[in-house]
Amino acid sequence: MNNSSSFLARFGRVSFHLIFSLFLVLSSLWFVLAIWIQKPFNSTFSIIIMLIWAIFAIGILVTYFAKNKAQSRKISRPKLVLIYVLGFAATLLWYFNIPAKQDRDWSPDVARIFTYEKHGDLVTINDIRDFNWKTEDQYDVHWDRRTFNIQNITGVSIITSYWMGPQIAHTLVSFSFSDQKPLVFSIEIRKEKNESFSAIGGFFRQFELSLIAADEKDIVYTRSNARGEQVYFFPVKMGKNEAQALFLEYLDKSDQLHQHPKWYNTLSSNCTTLVFDMVQAVDPHHLPKDYRLLASGYLPNYLYDLGALDHKWDMKTWYEKAHINPRAHRFDHFKYQDSLNFSKVIRLGLPAPALPDVITQK
Repeated sequence: MNNSSSFLARFGRVSFHLIFSLFLVLSSLWFVLAIWIQKPFNSTFSIIIMLIWAIFAIGILVTYFAKNKAQSRKISRPKLVLIYVLGFAATLLWYFNIPAKQDRDWSPDVARIFTYEKHGDLVTINDIRDFNWKTEDQYDVHWDRRTFNIQNITGVSIITSYWMGPQIAHTLVSFSFSDQKPLVFSIEIRKEKNESFSAIGGFFRQFELSLIAADEKDIVYTRSNARGEQVYFFPVKMGKNEAQALFLEYLDKSDQLHQHPKWYNTLSSNCTTLVFDMVQAVDPHHLPKDYRLLASGYLPNYLYDLGALDHKWDMKTWYEKAHINPRAHRFDHFKYQDSLNFSKVIRLGLPAPALPDVITQK
């Protein structure tokens, strides 16, 4: 019994030492990266802070594992743990009090978050992005204002755009109308001028969250034609009431961002997880959590398993049919290059509601 108790006590001590060491290394790495990305001061002073923290963390670790002699370790291990934990708590206090802002020098394509006025079923949306994209960096800036009747929503489609392999995709949601061009909502990073996307930066509050309302000829075309991303269009099965409620959820999200700016997070608050949260809010059925909500490139497979995609095709066929790039590239050579025609072209061969020939609602 004594041998067993002695073994368990020793095992517990060794386990604690390993856990504390791992915690110290990982938390120090996190803080150094946070300082490097945030740069709360100028670059030189930020580097000095990183070096001071590295010396502090290494000093704690070396002292912690020093031989148990008074001259080698004058501070007990519990006190060393407490000192480090308090120091790290101070870094968390700084980090979680970094405020998201509305008034930075934004990149033109995310300079505005849409606003709206609602009167019954009629919703007038201001600042709909309707840029004319020539290349990824060259475009004509144009912001539109349109009125929608939510009773005229005829369908919802999920658009996935791949730029870094099959695992990760940007997710957009498009609403079709019986009397209007489709409207796309996209949750994106809100870049400042001369900033570019960074998945690592997205873990460290580098970007605010942006919600864009856009024409398909803008936000889909720029990905398929200007940037050369691989774009897939999936009409989903959703009841009319749920589709209307989801549309209104996007309006509510816009209100929230205007009142309280939020940070984008690569893992927990991104273009896919936030869409899932909104769908969860309007769907009467509980949607299961799934790894494909994080590995967003597999979101269409998740939708297929839920029955949200028509099962007349298997997923291989769906990916073949939903791939819009060949059709979108041919569009560049068409005589009529208006946005409604683009929306019709990318839906060719898909089980999507027909779009109007004439737009009656302005």
